[in-house]
Amino acid sequence: MISKQHIHLIGICGTAMASLAGMLAERGFRVTGSDAAAYPPMSDFLDSLGIQVSQPFAAENLKPTPDLVVIGNAISRGNVELEYVLDQRIPFCSLPQLLHDEFLRGKEVLVVAGTHGKTTTTSMLSWIFECAGTRPSFLIGGIAENFGRSFQLGDGKYFILEGDEYDTAFFDKGPKFLHYFPDAVILTSVEFDHADIYKDLDAVETSFKRLVNLVPRRGRIIAFDSGDSIEHSLAKAFCRVERYGSTDNTTWRIADLKLETDRTTWSVLQNGKPWAEFEFPLAGEYNVWNATAAAGMAANYGIPVDVIASALKKFQSVKRRLEVKAEVNGITIIDDFAHHPTAIAVTLNALRARYRGRRLWAILEPRSNTLRRNIFQQDLAQSLAIADEIVIANVFRSESIPEAERLDIAAVATHIEKHGHRARVIADVEAIVRITAPEMRSGDVVAILSNGGFGQIYEKLPQQLQSLDAANPVAASRK
Repeated sequence: MISKQHIHLIGICGTAMASLAGMLAERGFRVTGSDAAAYPPMSDFLDSLGIQVSQPFAAENLKPTPDLVVIGNAISRGNVELEYVLDQRIPFCSLPQLLHDEFLRGKEVLVVAGTHGKTTTTSMLSWIFECAGTRPSFLIGGIAENFGRSFQLGDGKYFILEGDEYDTAFFDKGPKFLHYFPDAVILTSVEFDHADIYKDLDAVETSFKRLVNLVPRRGRIIAFDSGDSIEHSLAKAFCRVERYGSTDNTTWRIADLKLETDRTTWSVLQNGKPWAEFEFPLAGEYNVWNATAAAGMAANYGIPVDVIASALKKFQSVKRRLEVKAEVNGITIIDDFAHHPTAIAVTLNALRARYRGRRLWAILEPRSNTLRRNIFQQDLAQSLAIADEIVIANVFRSESIPEAERLDIAAVATHIEKHGHRARVIADVEAIVRITAPEMRSGDVVAILSNGGFGQIYEKLPQQLQSLDAANPVAASRK
């Protein structure tokens, strides 16, 4: 255990960093932090915990001198606070290192990893264990709505956490999840992502192979049943591996899936024999995969199937995952944490199934380090073309991406239009709101896709729709 009293987090508004800040505060440490820009939901979360967040980065934020500084993985050399820490020789560490040393020792560690679905699956697994009375600790990369927070320090023996394959810190370029030494792992998917730190798919697979190699022989891996990269990652596992999905020979097989307008139902067969009937209010086949993985892991820890079913039925999702932000004049505005073409496709398909017959908008900010690059340019166009109306904003901080590697949003829009869908490039949030709001009509579903704040579009678009309605009573025909 560390004996430090004042801990400062540089880059505190990242989802994992904010969660760590809350855990440290709950342990009795004095916690401060700083970031370039704070935005919901993590800014609201930190405010609710009474944790001071300084903006922007400045050396003055480190006065008086803290006992320990946690350096977020988004922080690079040249950051004024990091340079001050190095110059003054203030003790520092990474988030995963502190998490392991202070919170994971002595716990049974269950890690949820994969390119997609980590946050939701971790939330589901934590909620199932909570409903089973195991009093788990957890750390999730988002606000789990059943808990109203992203972490919990329970007095039970289990610690459930989201295992991120992104790098650890400027001084440790290995993935975060290699610090967690899991007893069991859920592996949801393995695809090329994080193009800023991984050269290619082989490099991504290597990281997941190393994670698999950490699981002890007595441990367990629950893995999705499709995908060559998953097969490559699991090839040298020493522990038992169980699969979930829809193929005939999988351990936890999904059957009788029904995607309804207000709920989703499905059956699970264990080794070919009927095991469970599940339902929950979430949309999307991918959420059924996530839930089945969590159910399989919970069953391996002795949680009864009726407890699992009851927990899933009451599961409320995660902030920024198909989150309904507003309903204005019959227009539904939805926020989703889009970071990859595959994630965009499953999100839009889920909305198609949930809101049948309604016009679907996709408003995208290319913001993640993968989406800002042209490596998935054609895949992105195909994913967005699931929607009826597509709007693409300028690439976030495009100047930081070499032009030869940068996403060509005009080419994406052209590719979409060639396949019969309207796609427009509109530079910024103010223009997007001004141009699109008058075009929206009752029944429309608007998916706002970004892994960042997107210029507060989540607030500005509903306000503009309300203003248009107030200014034009005749617009009742829009309702």
